[in-house]
Amino acid sequence: MVAHPVSDFLSNSAALCDAVLRLRGAALAEELGRIVRSVMNSPLGEFLPADTDAMLLKAPVIEVLAANDDAVPSLTQDILFDDEYFGRFVVSGRARYSSLDREHLASLANLAGSVLQVHALAQRSSHAYVQVESQLQHQAQILDHIHESVLTMDMSGFIISWNKGAERLFGYSSVEAVGRNILFLYDDEDESFDDTFLEQGGRLMEVRRKKKSGEVFWASLSLSPLRDINDRAIGLIAYLTDITERKMAEERIHHLAYYDALTNLPNRSLLTKLVDQALTVAQRSKLHGCVLFIDLNRFKLINDTLGRKIGDELLCEVARRFRAVLRDQDLVARLGGDEFAVGLFDIGQHFEASMVAQKLLATLNTPILIDGHDLRVGGSIGISVYPQDGGDAETLLRLADIAMYRAKQEGGAEGDHVAFYSQDMNQGMQERMRIETGLRHALGHGELLLHYQPKFCIDNGKIIGAEALVRWRHPVRGLVPPIEFIPLAEATGLVVQVGEWVLEAACAQAKVWKDAGLPPIRLAVNVSAREFTAALPGRVQETLTRYGLEPTWLELEITESTLMHNIDRVIGIMDRITALGVTLSLDDFGTGYSSLSYLKRFPIDTLKIDRSFTIGIPGDANDCAIANTIISIAQQLKHKVIAEGVETVEQLAFLKNSGCDEVQGYLFSRPLEAEAFEQALRENWAPGQASRAA
Repeated sequence: MVAHPVSDFLSNSAALCDAVLRLRGAALAEELGRIVRSVMNSPLGEFLPADTDAMLLKAPVIEVLAANDDAVPSLTQDILFDDEYFGRFVVSGRARYSSLDREHLASLANLAGSVLQVHALAQRSSHAYVQVESQLQHQAQILDHIHESVLTMDMSGFIISWNKGAERLFGYSSVEAVGRNILFLYDDEDESFDDTFLEQGGRLMEVRRKKKSGEVFWASLSLSPLRDINDRAIGLIAYLTDITERKMAEERIHHLAYYDALTNLPNRSLLTKLVDQALTVAQRSKLHGCVLFIDLNRFKLINDTLGRKIGDELLCEVARRFRAVLRDQDLVARLGGDEFAVGLFDIGQHFEASMVAQKLLATLNTPILIDGHDLRVGGSIGISVYPQDGGDAETLLRLADIAMYRAKQEGGAEGDHVAFYSQDMNQGMQERMRIETGLRHALGHGELLLHYQPKFCIDNGKIIGAEALVRWRHPVRGLVPPIEFIPLAEATGLVVQVGEWVLEAACAQAKVWKDAGLPPIRLAVNVSAREFTAALPGRVQETLTRYGLEPTWLELEITESTLMHNIDRVIGIMDRITALGVTLSLDDFGTGYSSLSYLKRFPIDTLKIDRSFTIGIPGDANDCAIANTIISIAQQLKHKVIAEGVETVEQLAFLKNSGCDEVQGYLFSRPLEAEAFEQALRENWAPGQASRAA
């Protein structure tokens, strides 16, 4: 028996897939019946879904096999896939169906089963997805109606979700925020979330954040870990609430509790806290600490006479002046009435407090103009010192208060005065203050003068210059040793004014000698680190021009410590000075922190061996080695060398043998007044030592 040809199986397979995707119910059954008829080339054929299979049980289709052939009058084929039953195909109407027909029908049933199973799975997944999507929409609606800002981010801080509350709080839409790193909301903060936090749970904190408008606000931030289905941390859930108003209220309360309402300075309570904290740091750093107790003089009279409004404005102006002359790290507070306190804690020596006290009193020297009134107040200051006077704020304040009353007694009701709690210390500081006050007076009243210590050529004993040394002739004490006032001048800044006076006086004297017909000699003037500024070359040139002096009359001596700050700036200043024709000498070489790599760059003419190295020559091997080294370095760099403090013939012999060029010291001459130096210069003679020098 010959089988009928089978229709194109591939095209019908495509039609079957399309039908399963597009059709449902009877329409699907009808289309699958048509496809099976087409595939089997059979007039009768249908698809019986699984829910109609019961009807077939009542009227089963029986396959009949011929005795001498495998052909049958009808065929049925169950549609199964992975043990899931979808129905069956039934075909008939032809006289015979061969085994090949049965294979085609089985293939079609297998294809239909696989497609129907995939479709069923897709339907179930789609249904589940719709349910999940619906749940997510519900959750999103809930989150959007929460007033609190809620957002999620991954482990790297990139935003995953952003609710309506976050949009209202920050001003960014979810489109603008999602995908960006959370750091764009920070107010210049540097925060991170560590792994320990992510693993163990959330925390609550108060942070500053930034809105889209640029406004910075305070927020309460609660963080919780975001976990996957395996309970692994994959990010963070952040809940934020604006607490700016609450923080501002807290700050107002704090300010009222710890700050003076009139002057806006810390009050006694805050000062006590800050002083105790600073004392802890000072103890670790082995620094001194001081508390200054300040009481204004004549304030009560002004307040009672002109009224409280004027008095309050006066106190505010005093507070501003005090704050202006203090460093940022210094504490200043108003204790009440006309009493103020200052805390100093990063000072190396306690006597520095007296300089601060003088600055505070100096601010009160300028009259205070209020409502047309020219008001003048002074102050009495008491100082207590940590650690010798006390170890806590209350004790130091109490003792400073006692010292203030002593200052008021010693200065009188109208006099400005400073007193230390320790009587011994107080006496010493009073002496320093007297010296400082006297030195200021000396600068303006002709009490300073110059002595000149000759410099000699070591080979022939000729005077080749002199060092100008400042002296103070006190009207009562007589000649004040430089060791008493020079360090104080450096500490207070008066050294700049002293240095300007020395340069002026030295050039004025050189002008006298020039007019008297003396040949030019180098007058060495010491320049302090405070003077060594960009203005120095201009001042030197202006002074030389004003006195009509050639640059060969002047030499500037600078110390090593001057050169060790901002090397390039210093070298630039030195180059400008040498461009004038003025020579430079490096004083006290070897006692500072010079670097040889810098030394070769300095445009200096002479290295000066410090007296501390000269004094041990020739008995001290170390001093000899240092002197020889300095001389050798100078020779290599083509600098001259001068040794100061030469007092013995043995020292002179050693230095001459080592190659030193010039010397100065008591062996040749003490510092001389101008007339005596001029006489020595004219005679080219060193008093008491002409024969040895020659």
